[in-house]
Amino acid sequence: MISKLNLENILFLDIETVPETQHFTELDKTKQELWEAKSRYQRKEEFNAEEFYDRAGIRAEFGKIICISVGYFTKQGDARLFRTTSFYGEEPHLLKDFKNLLTSHFSQAKHLLCAHNGKEFDFPYIAGRMIIHNIELPYKLNLFGKKPWEVPHLDTLELWKFGDYKTYTSLKLMTNVLGIPSPKDDIEGSEVYRVYYEEQDIDRIIRYCEKDTIAVARIFLRLRGDAILEADEIIHV
Repeated sequence: MISKLNLENILFLDIETVPETQHFTELDKTKQELWEAKSRYQRKEEFNAEEFYDRAGIRAEFGKIICISVGYFTKQGDARLFRTTSFYGEEPHLLKDFKNLLTSHFSQAKHLLCAHNGKEFDFPYIAGRMIIHNIELPYKLNLFGKKPWEVPHLDTLELWKFGDYKTYTSLKLMTNVLGIPSPKDDIEGSEVYRVYYEEQDIDRIIRYCEKDTIAVARIFLRLRGDAILEADEIIHV
């Protein structure tokens, strides 16, 4: 049961991604054709491949990670604290910095990674981008040969489903129904492409990503029946 897990052994995280280039025309011809084929089913007849390209960031083969925000619980005397920090910049560098955190502080069997829809998005996306950049996968992301119960990942979406695999509940909806402050009070995921490429405001994206990470931690606490994480318990490093 999740109520028996030690909070200090869990690394909460969220990632923000964008298409690998700002414009579809910046891709080489082969990559354009591959995106046209990959996106055909989803866009159907409503958009052509170029018009649909702003959504390429959700695919690890056509996108890139621009921010990984993490958070973890610590104790200061009897006080509970939640420390957050973010990795950003050139993708190879932020991936290596994130890997260093995993290998130095969250590499033991007791350690777990937690994200919302992380098993279908965040964790495989990070792993895929590491492989693309020739970065050896850290133990916590290398799932080859592992049985389902050996995978060191928690997913608040999966926990909320309680075995129902038919539905998807967004982070925004979950915070709403659980009475948690929404992380979407400035921008939402669909706006990250514009903020990154047009406004070039990475600080705004970092703040947004950290809010999502905090929201994941708050949802996890609610699922455990623990006291809500208050603003004065959060430390931005």
